[in-house]
Amino acid sequence: MNDTMSNFISVKSVRAFRDGTEEERGSSSHVRHFRGSRSPQSHGNIKPMLRMKVTGNLKALSCLLVVQLFCAGSALSSSRRQPTKLPHIVLWAWERPEDLRFIDPQKVAVAFLASSIELSGDRVLVQPRLQPLRIPEGTTLIGVVRITTDIRSIPLLSAGQMRVTAGDILKIIRTADVRGIQIDFDATKSERPFYHELLTALRRKLPDSISLSITALASWCLYDTWIADLPLDDAVPMLFRLGPDRLQILGHLKAGGDFSIPICRHSVGISTDEPVPAIPSNRRIYIFSPRPWSRESFESMMKEIK
Repeated sequence: MNDTMSNFISVKSVRAFRDGTEEERGSSSHVRHFRGSRSPQSHGNIKPMLRMKVTGNLKALSCLLVVQLFCAGSALSSSRRQPTKLPHIVLWAWERPEDLRFIDPQKVAVAFLASSIELSGDRVLVQPRLQPLRIPEGTTLIGVVRITTDIRSIPLLSAGQMRVTAGDILKIIRTADVRGIQIDFDATKSERPFYHELLTALRRKLPDSISLSITALASWCLYDTWIADLPLDDAVPMLFRLGPDRLQILGHLKAGGDFSIPICRHSVGISTDEPVPAIPSNRRIYIFSPRPWSRESFESMMKEIK
């Protein structure tokens, strides 16, 4: 497909980033250039009560909320939907300029970093995508949200922060032509209740046509299977940057083993800078590149996968 039929986006539509600007190039190129706000949006002062010390009554209310949302998540997971139909190959496009006009949109989808969210104290800091992304017309898009926590100002992980975080994520589907939302959050054990509530709230508010997935530590899919009852369409086990249990995990897969829970048996995630591991059959393959994608690096990776 030629350049005149390509999209040029930081996200598909400027409405997601109301502080951003839209620049229309000449009509001959049919190219739109969108950029987001250059300063993170801070949602401090979510409510005055969030800055108060939690009283016994508030603690009880928080516990009740956790129980209610956990039950709602369990009910949703019991009627889990099938994953949205996606191409076999998905390229992750991180926060940098990317030109992916060389892909075949019938065979390759793009999961682009749409937003980065940091939880800090009682605040929610949001940084929308700033870098442009070029894709062919008709490319299937997945909006990825990276969530981190501030180790210098331990987040409260309050119900208010959860609502604000969910609200910012939901903006993506109103502004970008995405088929799915993917959350990238390496939640620690103490952060898991918050993450569970967030994903339950997102699934409840997302249209059925929009899939909800997460990136998952491989251990979450093998032996620390706390994600089994989450209301997800897909959990993508990351088979790179594995850490101390790397040999155990890769050896299990090489011996013909598979992941323990069904939600982890749709896809895997690999990287261009590590050897391609043994991949169970019939899996969608997400591919990360630490460097900007090129036709050469893409074609080289396709040969390795085959």
